Amino acid sequence: MANINGKAVQQHTYDAIVVGSGISGGWAAKELCEKGLKTLVLERGRMVKHVQDYPTMTKDPWDYELRGALEHEEKQKHASSITRVGWGGADTEHFFANDKDNPYTEIKPFIWIRGHQVGGRSLTWGKQTYRWSDLDFEANAKDGHGVDWPIRYKDIEPWYTYVEKFAGISGEALGLPHLPDSHFLPPMELNCVEKHAKKNIEEKFEGRHLIIGRCAHLTKPINSRGKCQFRNRCSRGCPYGAYFSSNAVTLPAAEKTGNLTMRPNSIVSSIIYDDEKGKATGVRIVDSETMEEMEYYAKIIFCNASAISSTKILLNSKSDRFPDGLGNDSGELGHNLMDHTYKVGAMGSIEGFEDQYYSGRRPNGIYIPRYVNLDEKTKSDSFLRGFGYQGGAGRSNWGSGINSDNFGGDFKDKLFKPGPWGFFITGFAECLPYHENKVTLNSDLKDKWGQPILNIDCEFKENELRMNDQIKSDAVDMLEKSGFKDILPFDNESPPGHGIHEMGTARMGKDPKTSVLNGFNQVHAAKNVFVTDGACMTSSSCVNPSLTYMAITARAADHAVKELKRQNI
Repeated sequence: MANINGKAVQQHTYDAIVVGSGISGGWAAKELCEKGLKTLVLERGRMVKHVQDYPTMTKDPWDYELRGALEHEEKQKHASSITRVGWGGADTEHFFANDKDNPYTEIKPFIWIRGHQVGGRSLTWGKQTYRWSDLDFEANAKDGHGVDWPIRYKDIEPWYTYVEKFAGISGEALGLPHLPDSHFLPPMELNCVEKHAKKNIEEKFEGRHLIIGRCAHLTKPINSRGKCQFRNRCSRGCPYGAYFSSNAVTLPAAEKTGNLTMRPNSIVSSIIYDDEKGKATGVRIVDSETMEEMEYYAKIIFCNASAISSTKILLNSKSDRFPDGLGNDSGELGHNLMDHTYKVGAMGSIEGFEDQYYSGRRPNGIYIPRYVNLDEKTKSDSFLRGFGYQGGAGRSNWGSGINSDNFGGDFKDKLFKPGPWGFFITGFAECLPYHENKVTLNSDLKDKWGQPILNIDCEFKENELRMNDQIKSDAVDMLEKSGFKDILPFDNESPPGHGIHEMGTARMGKDPKTSVLNGFNQVHAAKNVFVTDGACMTSSSCVNPSLTYMAITARAADHAVKELKRQNI
């Protein structure tokens, strides 16, 4: 027992501690356990076990009183996160944190969607998985925004392959240097209208491509996991283990070693730093159920609580050596918050194809890779960086009768027949790393566990808004030239956070004076602390980042164990 502020605090010792059990935390646990380290995983939320804790995985809409919609009381519980974006119903709300228990202050509008349970947001993510390229890793150095990445594609390429083979990524190869191909399982199939759009876009727009999404869904069984059943109920938890989640894939692998200890309901308040040893020695937690304070000790610590949450822990980890937060010698901790712009694009309908349909509910869409600012030929005079599109085609169903004034037998009969085909694409634009987009501790306001809350001050700026204009106009142009009708451009003006790709705030870099982490994700001045979730990102690319988190985490864990054996940390 230790005595902290007059309270007796339990102590426990492990080889490694991993904070968080989502996509990157699960990978950290797997890699460290498989390399022989007794590893403690601390998760602030409840336990969720694969299959047995997926209560809605097989339910149908008619099994719910409101066909899956949240009742008013449930909407009030979630306050401002999933209800603001229209996601999360009675079938998934148990996998999202509610904002009343987990408040934060929006200096500017920011939607912070969190998953506080074992598995985190790996249970509800979109599963789109794309490699970054040197177009991304070199961007900051070339245009002068942010700081240069300390790594390049060649450093992470073998780790992409390593995690892809274990996670299972379906998709098709394109051979594009700016969107490197993965180690693929067979791709899912485009439907007839998507094939029509592909043919027209690729014929009429030089350098543009339309492919099926690259996604973490098994199209053939691997590692005792079943293949995707095309139910499109992924966010409820997949009983087949067909999509990648910590619960179905990495945590069972870690548990199989006998080296894993999982402790849910454990809110990490801070990392303990020993001034004399010059390194971190453990973490402090608050048990979310008992309010008991405890300390856990380890030789290495991995922060994987998600970008903003990991940075909150670092900011709250103050000592004589680090009065402004662990590793904050540069003053960059908490800064350079990024997300992708979201819900900007166009939709339209198309005549014909009424004699064709599709099988099942494919949990994947199409992807149009970036085609702007790749080289001098594709350079834009309006903005830096680039964007890609996601979307898909489908036929309207009985829902087309909602808000209709029609009635009677003929009307009801028509609702059982497939309606016209529609197609939509929405862009994801890269956000530049702005120092003024930041999170800071608000020690004047505390949550129910006595922890300071965060102020989030973040906005999209002129460069991102100009890209959104281009996204919308290009989307209309592609649909028009592909023969679509009744085209409706849209821009929901979604604030940061809505894309759920929050990145930055503890960036990697070459210089400790301008960054928090080095090229192996170690805190510059506390090299036994690793940050491998979204907080480490130095820029944001325009593609989904989760595959890069996986690869960076596996690489950092390999380095950590080697350095531990060399007694360098």
